[in-house]
Amino acid sequence: MTPTLVRHHRYADSFAQVDAGTRARDWAEIQERMLAPLYEAVYERLEVGAGTRMLSLGCGSGLALLIAASRGARVTGVDADHDRLALARERLASGPGPDAGRGRTERRARLADSIGAAAPDGGAPYNLLTAFQPIGCAAGDSEGLAPALASAVPLAARGATVVLAGWGPPERCATAPVLRVAARLTESARAPRSGHGWRPALRDDLEEVAARAGLKPDGSGRVSCPFGYADVDSAVRGLLSTGLFDTAIRATDRTQVEKEVAEALHPHLRPDGTVWMPNVFRYLVCVT
Repeated sequence: MTPTLVRHHRYADSFAQVDAGTRARDWAEIQERMLAPLYEAVYERLEVGAGTRMLSLGCGSGLALLIAASRGARVTGVDADHDRLALARERLASGPGPDAGRGRTERRARLADSIGAAAPDGGAPYNLLTAFQPIGCAAGDSEGLAPALASAVPLAARGATVVLAGWGPPERCATAPVLRVAARLTESARAPRSGHGWRPALRDDLEEVAARAGLKPDGSGRVSCPFGYADVDSAVRGLLSTGLFDTAIRATDRTQVEKEVAEALHPHLRPDGTVWMPNVFRYLVCVT
């Protein structure tokens, strides 16, 4: 599966405020698929299949779960965003897999809004934990990951595999200059320092999180994940659905952020109106 350029409907006012449900759907329909090559590369390397019992932290609207379930894995996803979880529930109920459409979806796929509610079904511990939400593009974006991993590890078997993901070096990520818009707008508005402005990914970001969570690194890899959009409107909506521009929106307003993100996308606009930004993401494989 690769990122596809799908033309989505436009709003009558593209700069209108969007509610949480619309933003979650923008994530599911536009942005989440951009990380599909990362999911597939990890699953191929780890030979995810019928013997896999996976717990996914920050599962979003469930694409990574769906891909794993289609390979035969039993999956549980955790996310605090109830709108994304609702979309994940729809997707898993109708998606491919041995139990899809036969009234047994919950046996292979479960969803929870907290790690505490994700205890292994039937008592069998998880043998794979994933945290696919990439870190390394905002200062402090890994602060909550180590505690979450510490809470999740007791639900896994001894020697279970844990996978962490992060942005690659900024020189390998065409989206990096676009992400800098958030920090610039926040700083120019002289908003209170939140500690979450843009910063370049550091080489040992993932290793530092693993160390804080008491995990032992056991290999890593890099995956090309180009961000492809049907047009600038779709690109702006997809990028804003990530939450990486929330601080800038609070510091200024959504109209200003959308305008400047659209301008930052112009170097990546192709003659046919599509937007294409090559990126590299890194993943770290650990064991408990």
